[in-house]
Amino acid sequence: MSPFASRRVGADPLAQAVRRAIGLATCGSLILGSPTLLAQQSESAGELQTVTVEAEALSLVTEGSDDYRVAQTSTATKLDLTPRETPQSVSTVTRAQIEDFNLDTLNDVLETTPGVTVERLETDRTYFTSRGFEISNLQVDGLRLPMPYNNVHGDIDTAVYDRVEVVRGATGLMSGSGNPAATVNFIRKRPTATPHASVTGSLGSNDHRRLALDVSGPLDDEGRVRGRLVAAGQDGDSYLDRLHRERGVLYGVMEADLSDSTQLALGHTWQQNNTDSNMWGALPLYDSAGNPTDYDRSTSSAPDWSYWNGETQRSFVELTQRLSDDWSIKGTVTHLDMVSDTKLFYIGTVPDADTGRIPNSFYLSKYDRHLEQWVADLHAKGNVEAFGRTHQLVVGSDWSQSRNQQSSLYAAASEDLPPLDDWDGDYPEPDFGDPDFVNDATVKERSLYGAGKLDLAERWTAVVGARMSWLDAVGDQYGSSQDTTLDNELTPYAGLIYDIDDQASLYASYTEIFSPQTEMDRSGQYLDPIEGASYELGLKADVFNGGADAALAVFRTDQANVAQTDGKINGRDVYKAADGITSEGLEMTLAGELAPGWQSSAGYTYLEVEDAEGEATNTYIPRHQVRATTSYRPASLDALKVGARLRWQDDIERERDNADGKTRQDAYALVDLMASYDFNDSLTGSLNVNNVTDEKYLTSLKWDQGFYGAPRHVMANLTWNY
Repeated sequence: MSPFASRRVGADPLAQAVRRAIGLATCGSLILGSPTLLAQQSESAGELQTVTVEAEALSLVTEGSDDYRVAQTSTATKLDLTPRETPQSVSTVTRAQIEDFNLDTLNDVLETTPGVTVERLETDRTYFTSRGFEISNLQVDGLRLPMPYNNVHGDIDTAVYDRVEVVRGATGLMSGSGNPAATVNFIRKRPTATPHASVTGSLGSNDHRRLALDVSGPLDDEGRVRGRLVAAGQDGDSYLDRLHRERGVLYGVMEADLSDSTQLALGHTWQQNNTDSNMWGALPLYDSAGNPTDYDRSTSSAPDWSYWNGETQRSFVELTQRLSDDWSIKGTVTHLDMVSDTKLFYIGTVPDADTGRIPNSFYLSKYDRHLEQWVADLHAKGNVEAFGRTHQLVVGSDWSQSRNQQSSLYAAASEDLPPLDDWDGDYPEPDFGDPDFVNDATVKERSLYGAGKLDLAERWTAVVGARMSWLDAVGDQYGSSQDTTLDNELTPYAGLIYDIDDQASLYASYTEIFSPQTEMDRSGQYLDPIEGASYELGLKADVFNGGADAALAVFRTDQANVAQTDGKINGRDVYKAADGITSEGLEMTLAGELAPGWQSSAGYTYLEVEDAEGEATNTYIPRHQVRATTSYRPASLDALKVGARLRWQDDIERERDNADGKTRQDAYALVDLMASYDFNDSLTGSLNVNNVTDEKYLTSLKWDQGFYGAPRHVMANLTWNY
């Protein structure tokens, strides 16, 4: 029997979290019951210590501070580089930003990130774009996680992460295959060297409730074994009719110093998302006469029986060996298991212009999915002395396997719908039966890579690298063969940096990425991979007395070898390679401390996207965009912090699929405000008000359907630290 047959993921994530905790009980009980931890807690109650990681660190930890920037990042190359030393556009959303503005999901984080758009097409499936292309790569602690179909199901909770780093442009050196958009890297929280515990409770609009627990510290007298346990659960209704969401997450991690030079870490994350009355597709945006529908913001296209439930389990083990003061080697293995279980309802037409009723043209589906991934990486990193200068090198190899199983059963629709503004979600629920998996594809990719930061001269630095990849795919998805093989696919990386002085640098970079294709040409050969190449010129500087990073970049990204229809041979579609999308634009970013107590992270993006004929395309992506967060803690009252978040974009539009004309979304700005107050060393209260101007806006125009974003809403939080 299929693993999805007659299965619906449980409806209580908090209870599920308790039951799932069996796999993490050792870690949690040791943390909570360690005599060393309890003794040290009594000595340091109320003091949140900055984390110090003795083994190889991806970059500096941000939790425990108000900082809106990081001093180092390795997402682009695995080299430990400052923002000025990285010859690409990089942005980081730190733990302080996440907590200040309640950025509890990946969607919230990326809506705060310069140069990224979040396409909320449905309530439980999201796409992300950058520089005119869909983002197709995620990473966790620098290990790539391929994204089938370039989307995320459900919400990824941020409770377990210290920060999220985003590198824009082609990122093939560390990502392997994908689109020349960006890579999003989640950096997990790790055990702390000193004891720490916190509990945060939140209450908000639409009966939103959330509770989060975080406990960390040493588990033995010497501090050679450390652990951390993070748990969060939330439950709430929505501004959308009938929509109800529940989410639970549990994360446990342990680190052990096996010797003075060897560290072992292992961890596991479990997350469950349960959504009732979710939308598959969304609202029709125009009627049969082509008039905009302009529904109320609460209107939903979901019946009361639809749901989308998902469960994700992610495990990792890593071993770090310090070879010398300058060199270390690190091996990591991760495993992902994701299960989705849904019943869905899709409106396949538009309402009648006179009556508002929607004729019987609906898709009723039971969609199930099982995604399993293995990823392994082994690399060495260190310094080399040559020609009287010090250079940093990394060499490594990685391997991944992703198996994606899907099933969609369809049932016949039985009735028309009344006008959606008046509909209560009542619609006959069909009997779908149990699915059979006929869509089953596996992709294996292995690579060798290397990169170096080369100190060329007093003011000149080069960052260069290359990746050699081998890819094999087998299986079918919805009647389309996925069989393809790539050998010796070379992906270069090159950047040159010139230090104008001690505070500013000019840089130029060229990066690539590739994406395999399953289309065949007239000779029966698979087309070469789509090639994405990014060119970037920029200026980076340390500003505000070194407290902040500023950057200005101009960029261009080209696609080549994109499949284009070339007729038929013996009834078989054939294709030829052609130029694809070209994007170019400008970005300006600023992140850090602008004055004592004043933190800010802001970015402006200008973008042009054209097809091979030079015509504007992907017009659902804004051409002008501003993202900004800021907070201020006055010296005269340092218990108080106030802040604001701004998200602005210009007009967007799309050609209608089933009628003449275009659907447009006017420019809009969303303003969020926050304030927090430390009542004492242990207790902090905060208040967030989002969309304070109550702006009405569509969340995306990527598809011919859409829905409206949340109206003004409020969240109150209380955090206890020990």
